[in-house]
Amino acid sequence: MNADQRNPAPIEAAETTEATEHVEPAEPAASVGAFDSVLTIDTTTPHSARMWNFWLGGKDNYPIDRALGAQLQESFPQIVDIARASRRFQARAVRHLAGEVGIRQFLDLGTGLPTADATHEVAQQAAPQARIVYVDNDPIVLAHARALLSGRPEGATAYVPADLTDTETVLREAARTLDPSRPVALMLLSTLGHVTDDARAAALLRTYLDAFPAGSHLVLCDTIETPLTRAASDEYADGGALPYVSRPADVLRSFADGLDLLEPGFGSISLWRPDEPVTTKPVDQWGFVAVKR
Repeated sequence: MNADQRNPAPIEAAETTEATEHVEPAEPAASVGAFDSVLTIDTTTPHSARMWNFWLGGKDNYPIDRALGAQLQESFPQIVDIARASRRFQARAVRHLAGEVGIRQFLDLGTGLPTADATHEVAQQAAPQARIVYVDNDPIVLAHARALLSGRPEGATAYVPADLTDTETVLREAARTLDPSRPVALMLLSTLGHVTDDARAAALLRTYLDAFPAGSHLVLCDTIETPLTRAASDEYADGGALPYVSRPADVLRSFADGLDLLEPGFGSISLWRPDEPVTTKPVDQWGFVAVKR
């Protein structure tokens, strides 16, 4: 989600994030596909997508993001493990839904910056005809839209530049690519914490799920509240970033009310259908995959 834009700087359309030696994002303005406008970003305020990119070892971030990111990493080292675990959980969930369940449509809310094993890459590897819509309102994510729109020709990928809380716009624009009469996987990975009110977050999820038929799925994960994660959330907000709350596990679990949880249920995302035995402490980011009946 987007912080207020102060002293914006134009940015060029970019390719997929890689963990390489840091290079500042390019400054000249450029158009990106259908989004034919000058892209500007606020380089004076830390932003969650760019900080996440920093923790993942990417290069698409600015000094303001690296400063707060390093500060949080020092006080809460698990944040790096959480960032990596979230991406792995996303890939495993998408692979299961596309390859085993037969889901062919994905709505990815709060997309963030592209990394390896993005939703469309994983889904279309299992099912080339899969259709994916990405949603994010951060200009730097828009700058990477070319990477997000490079899917298989048998399927479709699209990008909606909108705030995930603007459900009317998101659902209207997503319907240009997705068929809302057929099951959709709704994905919110490490994102719902930006909707800080529990009741509003639950209502937001219900609005999206009500728009899709039985057989649709919800893929959700977020950081659970512990003394350490609560302190990290406070430090994050004090650093100037858009507030992001951790929630008690029972509140996070309640977002699946009315849905059927897929095995292994609700818990640390480290333990959700891992590709290999888990030999380290499971992260304090919990989640689930659930189906609408």
